[in-house]
This record gives sequence, C-alpha cells and structure tokens, in this order.
Amino acid sequence: MSSRDREYMTLALRLAAKGRGSTSPNPMVGALVVTRGRIVGQGSHRKAGGPHAEVIALSQAGSRAKGGTLYVTLEPCSHLKKRTPPCVPLVIASGVRRVVVAMVDPNPQVKGNGVAQLTRAGIRVDVGCCEAEARQLNEAYLHWVQTGRPFTILKAGMTLDGQIATAKGESQWITDEAARQQAHRLRADVDAILVGIGTVLRDNPQLTARLTDDPARLAPRQPLRIVVDSRLRIPLKAKVLQDQQTAHTLIATTAAASGRKIALLRKRGIDVLVLPKAGGHV
Repeated sequence: MSSRDREYMTLALRLAAKGRGSTSPNPMVGALVVTRGRIVGQGSHRKAGGPHAEVIALSQAGSRAKGGTLYVTLEPCSHLKKRTPPCVPLVIASGVRRVVVAMVDPNPQVKGNGVAQLTRAGIRVDVGCCEAEARQLNEAYLHWVQTGRPFTILKAGMTLDGQIATAKGESQWITDEAARQQAHRLRADVDAILVGIGTVLRDNPQLTARLTDDPARLAPRQPLRIVVDSRLRIPLKAKVLQDQQTAHTLIATTAAASGRKIALLRKRGIDVLVLPKAGGHV
C-alpha cells in the first residue's frame, strides 16, 4: 500500500475517534470514499444502533463512489440479526472498485467474511493499512470481543514516593488540574466506573465526567457509577447517589445490608445488587 493510502487511512482513523465514548458496545469506525484523488464522502459511527461509517460515507458520495476507493478502519460487517443492516451489500452496490481496510474484525460474526464477500464480488480488497493504529484505537472493543471480559483501566493518583494519600488519609488533591481533566476524559470514554465504599466515605466523589478543556465534549455520555459496599454504609446524601437522571448508580452489596435501606435506595432509582459474601465482603 502507498503513502497516499496511509494518509487517507489516517484521516479515517481521526473520523473514527469522533465516536469515542459513545459507540460501545460497538467499535469506533471511520470511512472515506476517494474518487480520482478527491474525498467525495466521509463518515464515522457515533452510536450503537446508529448508521455505520461506511453507510454515511457512501451516502454522501452517492454516484461519485463508482470506480473509487473506500477506506475503512475496520472490516465492513456482513452479518444479519443486529440493529442495522450489514454494510457489505451497500459497499458492493456502490460501485467502488477497491476497499482498503485497516484491520479484520475479530468478532466471530464477521472475522474475514466481509472481506471474502467483497472479494467474491470482484472488488479489490487490501487489508492492514495503519493496522497498529486501528488496534490501539479500539483496544477495549478488541479485548471484549476476543476474551468476553471487560477492558479495565486502573486510575490512581500517586505522590513521587508511591503514596495515594497522606498519613491522615487525605487524597485531595495529589494530582493537578491537567491530570484531573485526563481522568475525566477516561470517565467519558468508558461504560462504567467502579470504586469501593472507602473512597465514597473519604472523598465523596461525584464520579461523573466533567470535561472543561474539550469544547466538543462538554456534555459527554456519563458512565454507570458502581460502588462496592458490602455492608451498605453509603450515606444517603452521598454525591454519587444524586442526579440519577444524569448518571445512574449501582451498588453491589451483600445480605449483611439493611433491607430497609436497600428498599429506600431502590425507591430513589438506584440499583442495588445483593451478592453472596466471600470472607464477609462482596
């Protein structure tokens, strides 16, 4: 593949990144249609259940897609029984003569089938352009698809000598504003954020994503707030229990919790999950 292919795929990856924090459980995908050296269509997947990047790009290109090249950051989908139609038939019908794919989708429902169908239709398919960058962009999706387990990020603010709090247990603020904004970007990117009851009792955090340095994401999708609280010690005035319409909260507890408090929390719209104890803890 040529340097020009890499340039176009890099642009497609930038488009894909616009869906950061909003496409889960789907991957972030970007697409470009190039005909005779001109970009005639572009798109990015923004929300699960919403139109795919290829659909948007080809729709924008219209008849100008004929004879052109489609650049897409992930193998076009080919399977049925999902919220949106498969993209491969649309790609074939568009008349593009070539498709450049950053990487094959490891999802067992796709996994090379899209590439195979396009090839059988007489379309030249090149795979592997900017693959490392595409894998990095969708590392959470790839981990989930390949292992069936959630991609987990550990965030900790530490002093230079490796401490996460002072001798008195105080931890606000070890980090500076730039680091706190980075933490908020991480919150805006994930599906859920989990803390123990100790953090809630000590810091009383909101656990919401509040981005003040990114105008494009001033109102990000809020992650599910999960609190592990074996004896349900959480104060009813805790910030994490407020504004359930904006950011939902789930508390994981055990049978040691007060049934009356469980009922009260559920009445307020908070999910309480009662789990078996293991050594007295969740």
